[in-house]
Amino acid sequence: MTTSTYNILFLCTGNSARSVISEALATILGQGRFTGYSAGSKPTGAINPFAIEQIKGLDPAYPTDGLRSKSWDEFALPAAPHMDFIITVCDNAAGEACPFWPGKPATAHWGYEDPAAVTGSDEEKRAAFATVFAQIRRRIEAFVALPIESMDADARRRAIREIGNLPL
Repeated sequence: MTTSTYNILFLCTGNSARSVISEALATILGQGRFTGYSAGSKPTGAINPFAIEQIKGLDPAYPTDGLRSKSWDEFALPAAPHMDFIITVCDNAAGEACPFWPGKPATAHWGYEDPAAVTGSDEEKRAAFATVFAQIRRRIEAFVALPIESMDADARRRAIREIGNLPL
């Protein structure tokens, strides 16, 4: 049996929290079957420290030193990794005109509230990030459990869209 590694790109407007958390979770929970990437339409230029805090809690560890807020244009370049799946994780990015993605990757929208928009104490912000982290984790767990290798392109598209409808 040959195993493939599937690339999944998570898109958000700022690429500072939800998409970065999704990248880390897909890579860790995918255990070599999936490699997560993230980008934004208007990257903020920095990863939210509460997102970094959540990612650092993963076991096994995910390297946070190389994480950066980047434009989705990087993934539309000829030298970019081929994407098998593209998931928007914020409502703003879902409504924007995306670049052309070669290879017709399966696409879906998995919306989450923006934890970076929470105001209040650090504990309130930390709690918002923990909630969204758990929501993303549930969907990523459902995603990595799919029998991708035995699914045709239409079945893959339907399955990842259905995951976006799972209760948070």
